[in-house]
Amino acid sequence: MCGICGIRAIRDDFPAGEELVTKMNDTIVHRGPDDGGAWASDEHGVALAHRRLSIIDLSYAGHQPMSNEDGTVWITFGGEIYNHLDLRPELEAKGHVYRSQTDTETIIHLYEEEGPRCVERLHGMFHYAIWDSRTRELHLARDRLGKKPVYFAQPGGNFIFASEIKALLVHPALTADLDEEAFFHYLTFVCTPAPMTMFKGVHKMEPAERMTVRADGTTESEIYWSPFSEQVAAEVDSMSEPELKERLLELLRKSIQRRMMSDVPFGVFLSGGIDSSTNVALMDELMGDPVQTFSVGFEDPRYNELGYARRIVEQFGTDHHEMVMTAADLERFVPELVYHQDEPLADPTSVPVHYVSKLARDSGTVVVQVGEGSDELFHGYEGYITHARFRRRYWPPFQRVPRPLRKALSKAALAIALRSGRFLGHAQAIEEASEGRLPFWGGAIAYQGALKDLVLSNGRPHPDSYAIVERFLQDAERERPDADLLQKMTYLELKNRLAELLLMRVDKMTMANSVEARVPFLDHELVEFALALPAEMKVRNGEGKYLLKKAVEGILPPEVINRPKQGFVAPMSEWLRGEMGEKMRRDIRKSTLTERGLLDYDVIDRLWEAHRSGRGEWAFQLWNIYNVSAWHDYWVAGRTLV
Repeated sequence: MCGICGIRAIRDDFPAGEELVTKMNDTIVHRGPDDGGAWASDEHGVALAHRRLSIIDLSYAGHQPMSNEDGTVWITFGGEIYNHLDLRPELEAKGHVYRSQTDTETIIHLYEEEGPRCVERLHGMFHYAIWDSRTRELHLARDRLGKKPVYFAQPGGNFIFASEIKALLVHPALTADLDEEAFFHYLTFVCTPAPMTMFKGVHKMEPAERMTVRADGTTESEIYWSPFSEQVAAEVDSMSEPELKERLLELLRKSIQRRMMSDVPFGVFLSGGIDSSTNVALMDELMGDPVQTFSVGFEDPRYNELGYARRIVEQFGTDHHEMVMTAADLERFVPELVYHQDEPLADPTSVPVHYVSKLARDSGTVVVQVGEGSDELFHGYEGYITHARFRRRYWPPFQRVPRPLRKALSKAALAIALRSGRFLGHAQAIEEASEGRLPFWGGAIAYQGALKDLVLSNGRPHPDSYAIVERFLQDAERERPDADLLQKMTYLELKNRLAELLLMRVDKMTMANSVEARVPFLDHELVEFALALPAEMKVRNGEGKYLLKKAVEGILPPEVINRPKQGFVAPMSEWLRGEMGEKMRRDIRKSTLTERGLLDYDVIDRLWEAHRSGRGEWAFQLWNIYNVSAWHDYWVAGRTLV
């Protein structure tokens, strides 16, 4: 995995030289400590730079930016193209001459043959920028599921891009400031939906987006892939349950094998749940040496999954590494967390992901496979099942209730939730249903509806975050008009929470430790298969992951397959009731964010008091506020965090 950045100057007076792009590149050394390079053309006003984490062809032949044979096409690329060796003979037969064994060169030659649409033939995770001097166009792409980010800005009609926002901010044309619209959406989704970022004037490409920057600076974008495939849906409809089970296992094996492509040591992040355990079991089938496994546990036994992880270690004989994380580890890491995340990602799991990444890197392991995506595809969280049950059983009769009474019931439910600190999800579902909206907004929602109004200063007007949800739901209905509720929920998760929160926490925390994370459950062929499955293959008898559990019977121990779902989360609730929580409360009150008048800090204090006293469960909402406050202090106000 690598880091990329670059500049395309449309105006002659816009800074775009090799020295400047190198300074940008120096901010993301952690993404590629093995090599770095830059290339610039003063004639065309373009500069590209690259940081390299050497994984395929470790020789200098893989140095980037890289050009085609005659130097008319240049690329800076980060990621892995798992089918590059399959494409290579076809390209060599057409006369293209390779100088390395890298997948980067395959992209260049494929672009020469097929232009920007070459991205549609690439199988992997990636972000790249291709400069074509013949057309004076810059072409960028983000992989189908959004595993790798691309951020960009267009100051004065020019164009700057990078793997991380901190690289963009090196350019003198940009200044860090808060985008208030993005802030309001962040409060709800605990991340910023694409194409917004928390930085005013900085945007991010969406998953599966391809963009062209023309010679005059205008841009053209399109989404080049949909998780809904008519062909796959037809195949799934014709298959029996045993055939579906075998097909799923075949896709998983194929996906894991693809992601073992590496010239450096690789392993698995092992939580002890069904997803990471499946990664270990299927990788073990393909290896002669023990699988390298890495786990993080916690002192609190309610959150500690190390016992399940050790069960997998014992069964498969892995070379295992583990650590136990404490509140002190979290507090010590916060300044680095804010720096490496760039924009706030208010998911406490970012912290253990950092520590397990560090554990892997310290052991000499550079590539890891992770379990993200399985719960979203196969509906492993109870919240998905609860929302689906609510929509099926209670939505139709509830909509027949007169609207004033629906509103009254909604208000009463929310009052109970706010007073008790419990049942907030249920109350918010009732509130949205009272408005005739789909209650499910995503698997990680902090502030919405009346609760959001309450925490904002003086009921401050704000954009309706349901518009984000509605856009994706409409896209899902357009791409597959007969999609059922679970399919729409998965589509929404893929487009927002998974791409902009879960995958970004993995990207930022692994890359901070110079580790590449690969995501077998998000192989795009596996995703198309999962999206085509009928609801009863995902949720049966009130339990999720039905088909996945059936597929791994006989491969994993029954106690791992059938254990209650436990997310990979830190004991943030308990930690925030201690001294660390009190310090964070004080930091929020002293934050420079208070000067903007966006939040009602008396309400936030009441949430702290309720949480600390045990009268409610508000850790997720409080961590949300702390993250954005620390972000504002560091990135906008320039404070040093301690």
